[in-house]
Amino acid sequence: MSKIQTEIGTVYSVSGNSVAVSMADSIKSNSPIIDGIVYRIGQIGSFLKIPLGYTSLYGIVTQIGADAVPDKVCEAIKENFNLLGNQQWLSMTLVGEQIGQRFERGISQSPTTGDAVHIVTIQDLEIVYGGYDEHSSINIGHISVSESLNAYLDLDRLVSRHFAILGSTGSGKSNAVGITLKSIIQKKFGKTRILLLDPHGEYNSVFGKDSEVFRINTDKNANHLYIPYWALSFQELVKLFDGNISEQNKEYFRTKVLEAKQIGAVANSINIDPTMISADSPIPFSLKQLWFKMDAFERQTYNVNNDPTKLALEKEGDAETLVSNQYKPAGSGSSPPFLNKAAKYMLPFLDSIRTKLQDRRFDFLFRPGEYAPDLSGKVAKDLSALLFSWIGNEKPITILDISDVPSDIMMSIAGTLLNITYEALFWGQEVEVGGRKQPLLIVLEEAHNYLRSGENSIASRNVQRIAKEGRKYGVGLMLVTQRPSELDETVLSQCGTIIALRMNNSKDRGYVSAAIQDELRSIVDLLPSLRTGEAIVSGEGVSIPSRIQFNKLANAPRSADPVVSKQWNQPYAQSVDDYKKLLSLWRNKKFEMEEKIDE
Repeated sequence: MSKIQTEIGTVYSVSGNSVAVSMADSIKSNSPIIDGIVYRIGQIGSFLKIPLGYTSLYGIVTQIGADAVPDKVCEAIKENFNLLGNQQWLSMTLVGEQIGQRFERGISQSPTTGDAVHIVTIQDLEIVYGGYDEHSSINIGHISVSESLNAYLDLDRLVSRHFAILGSTGSGKSNAVGITLKSIIQKKFGKTRILLLDPHGEYNSVFGKDSEVFRINTDKNANHLYIPYWALSFQELVKLFDGNISEQNKEYFRTKVLEAKQIGAVANSINIDPTMISADSPIPFSLKQLWFKMDAFERQTYNVNNDPTKLALEKEGDAETLVSNQYKPAGSGSSPPFLNKAAKYMLPFLDSIRTKLQDRRFDFLFRPGEYAPDLSGKVAKDLSALLFSWIGNEKPITILDISDVPSDIMMSIAGTLLNITYEALFWGQEVEVGGRKQPLLIVLEEAHNYLRSGENSIASRNVQRIAKEGRKYGVGLMLVTQRPSELDETVLSQCGTIIALRMNNSKDRGYVSAAIQDELRSIVDLLPSLRTGEAIVSGEGVSIPSRIQFNKLANAPRSADPVVSKQWNQPYAQSVDDYKKLLSLWRNKKFEMEEKIDE
């Protein structure tokens, strides 16, 4: 291919990685045809190259037209308007260089004024996009300018440096997530570990036999998702209960939880230094027994004043069934029975504990199957079995469907899931199943729901911790959100790769712009015009910032929009029985019935 065919202008000035290009007067068309292929000159986000001997520098077009005119030229035009003429200008940002048949990100030299600027042809792009290692890269689609050019991501950099998939509703975000994860799974590494937190239950059927699904209100095809209450931090445990509690009584409750966990450590023969046990330690204890003892202490009366051995007990309660002890009412004046003067006046808080323990919506916390302690604090299975079921099973991806978690505790539960997983991998990093030996990718779908900017929640704290230090311990993050402006900026800034699909909200685009390299922020202006499933990819996961089109999933996530014209055209005779089923599903918090429910 000749120089004449591809040359479109010359370098006018260079400032850092930014190059001002003066378009050649000989360019007769903005869409020249070269070797039968139509090329668009001057498209924002398109590539140009500057040959320098055996090296070619590559850049991305960031500005065209008046905004691209160099400052000195603008000043000269102001003094003499005739200088403007028909001259055309564009700006490009240098991103990499080709040495021989090898492309490398970054540049080792700069162009000089007068150097020729050329169109980047399909043959050039094949070199740019052909340098990925087959073993450590994944194919997610094709480069937008050519369906023949596969779009690859560097898996090692993608996971170890964290990444984010961002896009408005309807942009193809869920499909992009599914394709990315499926491409990883298809590598069949043998020890792939992916943990997906799914707040809407979108992905339960996307990955088929390659995934293990855990649900709170499970059907026959999923496992029970349990998050034992005793694995929560003390602060998050207290947040579960509605009754007001003073700071003084909170510390009193903390000591009681600590005592219960010390008993639980002995009951379960846990090998731990007793001095290392705290109210935050993930050690089983019986909340029923703790409630019963504290409730009895608050209610008890004495036949003899200030003598706890002389209880005025009328009817003994039961810790297992959450029935309080009944005591004789206190007498008046100096008449027995006498009140317990040491009581903490915590009955409203204790009543809240009992209410939560009885609420079937919280069974996944307070009735967690074999992880539920008996009254002595002993459990049939410890957290090791829970972790094994989540990240030690034979499936490459585990989906934790938290769609049925009550919204008021969503952040607490999401944060606890992250805390359990990360703490185990952090402290066991050198163990064979630790994070350094078997890395883990944590996928946070709809991350803005439990990772809101400015909130000091357990979810936010744990994600920030993983974002800052997880790469050292083999834990990578994949953030997925339609509202990047609501995410914690610290976390988004830690993402080494940004995959941005169509985004209409200007505030959200501003946050995307802040997360990518300075010189390329102008390409963010392309986001509103992207097609469904199309994305701008920038960062360490790609050899060069790219506009790519994702492949389509065979099994789309449940977030896909219904086709109104198609669904309304389906012949179906509705009956009241259909609405009975609908009502039963609502009442039972299930998407489909395991068995017929009679009204």
